[in-house]
Amino acid sequence: MSKIVFAEVRPWEQEYVKLHSGSWAGDIIFSESIVSKDNFSIPEDTVILSVFVNSIISREVIDRLPKLKLVVTRSTGYDHVDVKACQEKGISVSYVPSYGENTVAEFAFALILSLSRKIYQSFDQIRESGSFSVSSLQGFDLKGKTLGVVGTGRIGQHSIRMAKGFDMEVAAYDTHPNEELSKNLDFTYWPLEEVLKKSDIVTLHVPYLPETHHLMNERTLRLMKKGSILINTSRGGVVDTSALVEVLKDGHLGGAGLDVLEEEGVIKDELSFLKHGHPEEHNLKTILAGHILIDMPNVIITPHNAFNTQEALQRILNTTIENISGFNLGSPVNVIQPH
Repeated sequence: MSKIVFAEVRPWEQEYVKLHSGSWAGDIIFSESIVSKDNFSIPEDTVILSVFVNSIISREVIDRLPKLKLVVTRSTGYDHVDVKACQEKGISVSYVPSYGENTVAEFAFALILSLSRKIYQSFDQIRESGSFSVSSLQGFDLKGKTLGVVGTGRIGQHSIRMAKGFDMEVAAYDTHPNEELSKNLDFTYWPLEEVLKKSDIVTLHVPYLPETHHLMNERTLRLMKKGSILINTSRGGVVDTSALVEVLKDGHLGGAGLDVLEEEGVIKDELSFLKHGHPEEHNLKTILAGHILIDMPNVIITPHNAFNTQEALQRILNTTIENISGFNLGSPVNVIQPH
C-alpha cells in the first residue's frame, strides 16, 4: 500500500480520516505543519500527499519526492500546487470541486428572511427595551416575489430550488446560460440589467474575477427596483461599497445582507479562517467601527460565515478520502486535467 501523508490536519480531522479511510488507514502519516520548499519534513518516499491551501507544492518540493504519484488538495482552489510540474512528472492532482453549495445558499436565505421579517430588529427590540410591540416590525412575504439570482453555478442552483420552495418567481443571469437547467427548474434567464429591474431581492453567486469587480456599482445598483434587497455571500469586491452606502442612505434600496465585505481583499480560501483566523480581521474591526453600514437598521453584516457548517467541512474530508481511494483502485476521480 502507498505511503500517504496528510499535512495541515487538525486533531479532529486526523481522527475523522482514520475512522473513514478503510483499508489504507494504517499507511497514513499525519502532520499539522505545512509543506513547502523551506518547510520540508515529510518522507521522501511519499506516494500520496494531501495538503491544504497554506502548503506550497512547488517544483522544488515535487523534485524532492521521487515516488510521488498523487497530490490531493483539500480545497476547491489549487493555485498553491504547481500542476504543470506535477503533470510533467506523471503526478496526478485532485481537488474538491464543491463542498458548500447548499450551505452557502441556505445562509443566503437566512439573510433574506432576517431582512424580510425583521428578525434581528425583533430580537434586538426585546433584548434592549423589553418591548413586545410589533408596530415597527412589519415585514413582507417571499411568496410571489421575484428573486434575482446572479450566477447559476452550484450555489446559484440551490438558491433557485429554495426560492421555488418559497413559491417565488426567479429571474437569473449567467454569462453561460444553462437552458436545460432553466427548463428543469422553471426559471428564465435575462440580461443582468433586466434581472436587476425585475427582482425584489437580488442574491449574488459569482466568483471574484476582473470582469466581476464592482459588478454591482452605482449604475447597476440604481437599476434595482426601489425598495429591493441585495444579498452578497460571494466575494466583497463584487459590490462597490461606497455606491451601496449611497443607494441605502437615499432609500433606493430597502436593505442589504452582507456576509462578505470589499475591505476583506481577495480571499484565498474560506477554510483557512478556521485555522488561522481572518487574514484581515484587525483591519476589518477598525473599518467597521466607523462604517456607516454597521449602524443601518436595514443592513445585516456577518463575518464571512456562510460556508461554515460541520457537514460542509466533513464533505471536504469525504471527497478527499474518495479521491485517494479511487486512485488506489485505479479509478481516479476529481483529477485536474491538463490545459
